[in-house]
Amino acid sequence: MGALHAGHLRLISQAVEENDVIVVSIFLNPLQFEPGSDLEQYPRQLEQDCQLCEEAGVDIVFVPSVEELYPHGSDVTGTESQQKVTRVVPPKDMTSQMCGQTRLGHFEGVATVVAKLFNIIQPTRAYFGQKDAQQLAIIRRLVADLNIPVEICACPIVRETSGLAYSSRNQYLTPQQKQQAQGLYQGLQQAKEAFEQNQIRTAQALIESLQEKLPGNPSQWDYMALVHPDTLQPLAEVDKKALLALAVHVGETRLIDNIILRDRAPIIAIDGPAGSGKSSVTRRVAYELGLLHLDTGAMYRALTWLVLNSQIPLDDEAAIAELVSQADIQLELSHRREAPVKVTVNGEDVTQVIRSSLVTRNVSAIAAQKAVRDKLLQKQRQWGEKRGLVAEGRDIGTHVFPNAELKIFLTASVGERARRRQQELVTQGQENVDLEELQEAIQQRDTYDSDRAIAPLKKAPDAMELVTDGLSIEQVIEKIIHLYRDRFSRPHQP
Repeated sequence: MGALHAGHLRLISQAVEENDVIVVSIFLNPLQFEPGSDLEQYPRQLEQDCQLCEEAGVDIVFVPSVEELYPHGSDVTGTESQQKVTRVVPPKDMTSQMCGQTRLGHFEGVATVVAKLFNIIQPTRAYFGQKDAQQLAIIRRLVADLNIPVEICACPIVRETSGLAYSSRNQYLTPQQKQQAQGLYQGLQQAKEAFEQNQIRTAQALIESLQEKLPGNPSQWDYMALVHPDTLQPLAEVDKKALLALAVHVGETRLIDNIILRDRAPIIAIDGPAGSGKSSVTRRVAYELGLLHLDTGAMYRALTWLVLNSQIPLDDEAAIAELVSQADIQLELSHRREAPVKVTVNGEDVTQVIRSSLVTRNVSAIAAQKAVRDKLLQKQRQWGEKRGLVAEGRDIGTHVFPNAELKIFLTASVGERARRRQQELVTQGQENVDLEELQEAIQQRDTYDSDRAIAPLKKAPDAMELVTDGLSIEQVIEKIIHLYRDRFSRPHQP
């Protein structure tokens, strides 16, 4: 709705990294403002917003008028005028609680304008912030129920140094009120600590912990709720995952915030360029921490083996898509350091056979097919919801697990990676390996991996960069395990 801040710019930044053409829509939607709200006072700074978009690499800023979006309701002024236009009505059990308790008709206005924007722009992906968690869940449901072909990408909350979540409405706060507003994040963090360290699970106890830090008095607290993050249904206690959300008035300004609580071990996402040692490090880190190594390469090999074993031509994408949709691929902890993952396809152990030369020769052709990638992405995210794991690749922290609890970008200089490769080839018996040629090949691979349309190599904005020049594999593993244990003090059971 305009008045862009660091949170919006993070959405734009992620979109720029992952797509070719970026559209930012700016529209102050009257249909979602209830009577007595701040529609007239809402900050408007279009010229500055356009300048920020241009600097961030946006290609198009779409700024429609009210008359353009509501051609038969030019006098639309708020939620009370929704009867004048055709509108989208989300499920009542998702809109009648939390913000919907006091903002009647708000989410109908949101769903209507988002559906219009999707229909006009027809994007392949749309980026929304986790701060508006109820809106995010409703939009995901909207897309699923109406079969809108767009991928909804959720981006983590961006916060000021104090912890206060960025919001266009923060402009309303006086310096004293801004200091008071820090209590929202402090309360959420205290509840999270009670959950992780003291095993507090019930909604009542978590909300009581949250309230201890909130500013003002209960008359200024709009709501506090523990709900399922996807369905928004109230939870009596945390079951695998939960959204702890709140809305509080600080002065005249209504602020929202939330946090996701997960009753599982964390996800570690390790990205980085070829030759940085990701595979070896990931296997060892997973073994040492007792976490599942999400071996994506083994998953692609397993599907390739299945296709070959089914005697389906490699270019018959329709048949392969059907086969893949029915396939049951499982990765299990084997508790063997040298082979920590057991791979099964439809109940059959294929851990060894997927390493055959026949599978190796054909895996690229299978991995390039969209149906295969979509199936495995869905499976990877399902595993991530259920248990802690360690995964490595080029876009694990940016695309596959954008909400991973620990993101590491493992890298090394081109010269260091070339020297490692040279040493590896010499150990294998090759002689006269030219170091400059290796450096040139690695540089070309970096450029290709960064520019490729599918799964490009990108460093997530919230990833910790670990440069491995001069470090042994054991030292890198030790650093990652130290980061993990320093951040997650509670022992987890995988």
